[in-house]
Amino acid sequence: MAGRLDGKVVLITGGASGIGAAHARTFAAEGAKVLIGDIQDKMGQEVADGIGITNSGGQAAYTNLDVTSEKSWDDAVKKAVNMYGKLTTLINNAGLAIMGGVTTETQASWDKTIAVNQMGVWYGMKAAIPEMLKAGGGAIVNISSVYGIIGSPDMLSYHASKGAVRLMSKAAALEYATRGIRINSVHPGIIETPILTKTFSGGGPAVDSFVKAIQTRTPLARFGKPEEIAYGSLYLCSDEASFVTGAELVIDGGWTAQ
Repeated sequence: MAGRLDGKVVLITGGASGIGAAHARTFAAEGAKVLIGDIQDKMGQEVADGIGITNSGGQAAYTNLDVTSEKSWDDAVKKAVNMYGKLTTLINNAGLAIMGGVTTETQASWDKTIAVNQMGVWYGMKAAIPEMLKAGGGAIVNISSVYGIIGSPDMLSYHASKGAVRLMSKAAALEYATRGIRINSVHPGIIETPILTKTFSGGGPAVDSFVKAIQTRTPLARFGKPEEIAYGSLYLCSDEASFVTGAELVIDGGWTAQ
């Protein structure tokens, strides 16, 4: 069923790699005009250029976007509107994970995680919603995590930020339910992305054992792929999900069902 996002204009953060890049490719293939936002300029431009080559008729561009800066957000939204005439869709995907528990978390790592994962989502909604109202409505997907629903040791700031994204999405969904803007959250399990490698690589036997344990505990017995998260967001941003708002879509291979 091609063309599920015909007429949509989407801004995707963290779109230079992993889950964000998968969103960009998937959404462009379904007819959306895509603006990729990231701070990894070379990689982001390569994703945008690749969409133009591999997706017949797919439209994509790149812009530098620091999700911790309100001005950067305002500039990115303005660019989307100037390029494509409107903004209908936002994927708040940019994120990071830093290991640290109650006594090992540092102020610097806490502040950085909250700034990107939590405040970045708020800034994104704040910047995008006025343009969505002008366009007559829209859809926002905030990428949270299963760690926004359940706990684990030694990732305190990540849990705090992703749990906030879950409830921020519900609160915003209720605020704009009568104004044509649907807002939902997606909660991936462990996905094969650069953030997985960066977070857990070189952690030694204890971390390797932790990662292996997660994979073993997942009923589908594997990690997810970025495209599998993008397909969930595709549904939520399409007109097929016109009666879905304030929901949380868990995509985790059955991990949290146990």
